[in-house]
Amino acid sequence: MSGEVTVTGFGVRTAFGTGAEALRRGVFAGVPSFGPTTRFDTGPYRTPMAAAAPDGPDAVEDWALRHALAQCGAEALDMAGLSPGTEAAVLLGVAGDHTSVTRYWRTAADSPSPPPSPESVPDGADGPGGADGTTARYADAVPAHLAELLAGGLGLTGPRLTFTNACVASAAAIIHACRLISSGRIDTAVCAGGYLVEEETFGKFDSGRALSRDGMVRPFSADRSGLLLGDGVAAVVLESAEHARRRGARPLTTIAGWGAATDAHHIAQPHPEGVGLARAARQALRLAGDPDGAILGYVNAHGTGTKYNDGAETRGLRAALPERAESIPVSSTKSTTGHLLEAAGVVEFVITMLALMDGVLPPTAGYGRPDPECDLDYVPNQPRQADPRRALTINAAFGGANTALVLERP
Repeated sequence: MSGEVTVTGFGVRTAFGTGAEALRRGVFAGVPSFGPTTRFDTGPYRTPMAAAAPDGPDAVEDWALRHALAQCGAEALDMAGLSPGTEAAVLLGVAGDHTSVTRYWRTAADSPSPPPSPESVPDGADGPGGADGTTARYADAVPAHLAELLAGGLGLTGPRLTFTNACVASAAAIIHACRLISSGRIDTAVCAGGYLVEEETFGKFDSGRALSRDGMVRPFSADRSGLLLGDGVAAVVLESAEHARRRGARPLTTIAGWGAATDAHHIAQPHPEGVGLARAARQALRLAGDPDGAILGYVNAHGTGTKYNDGAETRGLRAALPERAESIPVSSTKSTTGHLLEAAGVVEFVITMLALMDGVLPPTAGYGRPDPECDLDYVPNQPRQADPRRALTINAAFGGANTALVLERP
């Protein structure tokens, strides 16, 4: 590739709190963040449990997600030493079927007036606006408009694009930024993603019997019983290595390779052999100049803790790394953060970066009995000191979408 891609700043928020230290106290210590959520009435559902931030809003509105994105974006820019007015792309991963859009169209269907276009709706910068807040919430929830608002709030000039491809959305945003930077089309990008636990998505996963009923997520373990949702918002600043050098910025990590693939097997279930995931991982490793994964020292897995995902992911990793899969530590940090949906890619990117920076591998919390279908080294229950030079982070989504990113210590 013509231009090396580096990371120079990040901001992150999960149920553990804000910043890297919160992740170190929670994710890297193997402490799950699950508890009963009070944001909505969980009485109708099979479980009340989620990884919702204790300082989060009592009821999640779209302006709250926007505020969290802006906070993380500002922290990332500050760490990178960039100021408002910077020429930077803004690439965002969020839900495409956001709850307030659904609510808005239900209301609009009963109204005699035509619905407004996103361009004509006020920003609602201070929260829900209008007589009942409907139009401002609608404006903030339109995915493309949310990227515009984030860029404007951060004072960034440059192209804007929103990805809505479910649980790979923010990873796809990072991959697209890497392509733009490596080809010389841009120098700098802010990639972000966010999801805050709310009732509509919670209800969908509950009705699909995907949520764990015992309040724990046990990826790759024989006694795994499902996933739990969690709050997650993060932003990372990506730059060409040359641009970072010119302005004296310190690279935190290098993105050595990336890949994206689909297996188109099923709308909700992964391919049983992890075909798309393996293809994405091989693409990323080839681009990184290490097709056999000879210098790969850690894999941050998608690891949802569901019956179908974990076995398929294990087989996909074996296919991508036939000579090395058994010797590379693999862990799922969803065992502590919960599934962050559209934010999973960028938050787990930050976690993987911290593993390289700190020399500590986050564990798979809650791991119990081994599953014959899941037979790799899953770093069970306790963090592990290590010195990986490179790490791979992978994500998968409904519809068969898969992403892979190779990070390297600078």
